[in-house]
Amino acid sequence: MIGAGQVGSTIVEALHAEHDLTVIDLDGGRLSALAYRFDIKTVQGNGASRRALQAAGIAQADLVIACTSRDEPNIIAALLARSLAPEAKTIVRTTNIEYLEVWHERLFNVDFIVSSELETALAVSRLIGVPAARQTDVFADGQVQIVEFDVERGSRVVGCPLRDAELPADSRVASIIRGDRMIPPFGKESIEVGDRVIVIGSPHAAREWSTLMAGVTRRVDNVVIFGAGRIGIAVAQVLLDQEIDVRLVEADRDRAREVAELLPGAHVLHATGIDADFFERERIGKAQAAIVAMRDDARNLYASVLAKLHGIPLAIAIVHELGAVEIYEAAGVSVTINPRSLTAEEIVRFAHDPRTQQVAMLEGDRYEILDITVRGTSELVGKRFRELPMTGSFVGAIIRDGKAIIPHGNDVLEAGDRAILFTESARVGEVEALL
Repeated sequence: MIGAGQVGSTIVEALHAEHDLTVIDLDGGRLSALAYRFDIKTVQGNGASRRALQAAGIAQADLVIACTSRDEPNIIAALLARSLAPEAKTIVRTTNIEYLEVWHERLFNVDFIVSSELETALAVSRLIGVPAARQTDVFADGQVQIVEFDVERGSRVVGCPLRDAELPADSRVASIIRGDRMIPPFGKESIEVGDRVIVIGSPHAAREWSTLMAGVTRRVDNVVIFGAGRIGIAVAQVLLDQEIDVRLVEADRDRAREVAELLPGAHVLHATGIDADFFERERIGKAQAAIVAMRDDARNLYASVLAKLHGIPLAIAIVHELGAVEIYEAAGVSVTINPRSLTAEEIVRFAHDPRTQQVAMLEGDRYEILDITVRGTSELVGKRFRELPMTGSFVGAIIRDGKAIIPHGNDVLEAGDRAILFTESARVGEVEALL
């Protein structure tokens, strides 16, 4: 792996237990910090140089991940890896959607390119579709949705045993997280205020859960975005494609003019975005959602709180440093997105069992959602779901013959099913081996 920054560190944390990892970076301090925490090999050097790649043992690599914050060195490293380790898969992180487009046109000979901006924009779009969620993801081409909710006072699910609760059809509670504990969703358990609940179900069921948790029924169709950098532009484009009204606030006059030409469908405003008078003058509080995507976490925090104070019901903050998430939550901004974590999440799945098609990481990588195909030789094939052994995992949905099924106790697991399951990250290897 080339790059020991936040993306690289997240990948190491997710993969070190099951894989032999070698990390290349120019910053010796970053490498020392990783080597202190994890059993990995490190090489200090330029990952876009043949000498550093050979020193890292590139010839023996099965997977090469280029995930520094600089696009061109990542691409050069991956192309070099192609010649030095022809059998290895190569993955490139980019901050420029244009490189992703070029890859789709088959002009880059690498296996996968992940765009932090596009992943962030898609994550924002999913959250807007389920306004009460603090995190959500889709699996199986959009047939299955994973949603994480914070349970607050007034929620209609509080206090009733799961077996008696009137919960949305086509959904299952995958886990109840109470403090540091993961509570299996047995029928006798109930959801309490302060819990975090993981739900797996159809997109329609996810929206019904949003109504249960916060009474939100109206579709979000009016959004204000603070910051017209690459992330803000990507988010605006995705939302405009969904016919959502977008106002985009940018402090730099030249940038605002440039973006107005680039996105004629958006209403671009030249302003700092952190001025209370501006909120009043432009009636910003009438927006149904605020996406705060400026480059500075402190400004993002201030603007997010200001948006909440002016009555915007949903504020989604782009957080650049993982350590800032707790500060946002303490200030009442519970919906945050870290682009680097999203990027790491997309990359991590390539190091899992080849049967794993998708991975989502929750709660700082304490838990994972996996989409994994069941082998014909698995000892679980032919068993009813109520008979499956306790492994610390929970199957919330299966994909059979291309269609999503929310299984019940008497349903049977079949070879070739794609099981979408929730598990503790520490047990991923065990679960993959069992299936």
